[in-house]
Amino acid sequence: MLFPDALMTGVLVFVAFYTEPPMPSTPAKTLETFANPKPERDFHIHMEIPEFTCLCPKTGQPDFATLYLDYIPDKTCVELKSLKLYIWSFRAEGHFHEDVTNRILDDLVKATKPRFMRLTAKFFVRGGIFTNVVAEHRKKGWKPEPRVDLTGFEHQSNTRG
Repeated sequence: MLFPDALMTGVLVFVAFYTEPPMPSTPAKTLETFANPKPERDFHIHMEIPEFTCLCPKTGQPDFATLYLDYIPDKTCVELKSLKLYIWSFRAEGHFHEDVTNRILDDLVKATKPRFMRLTAKFFVRGGIFTNVVAEHRKKGWKPEPRVDLTGFEHQSNTRG
């Protein structure tokens, strides 16, 4: 018996063993899409992904980056939850900055087949060096409409105000 009878009088003892609940989601390499709601129009989708991580293939140390995804969809758009889980899937993988940026762009282009897509990866300082990698895709034959100069997107923060 865990407790003497003298101590148990009038005392209700709960013994529970805590276990971590299963994660509601896990990293995945699958990118899901949905139909472009306005395929007849060129429109710009801008996303900022401030929590990208992968590992340095030489040292195993973590690399951190903010990814900026800009694209003009054709028939499909990338679904955000699947993009989040896809980005998360790199966390335990070793990649050079140039490799991972181009790999992500290639996978996004394969999934969405956009008219235009640009992925900018701004890696945090490593060994005193900041690395920015910009990779682009243009659909063959696609020509952008002349640019109308409007105020660009401001960089997001984790709060809005």
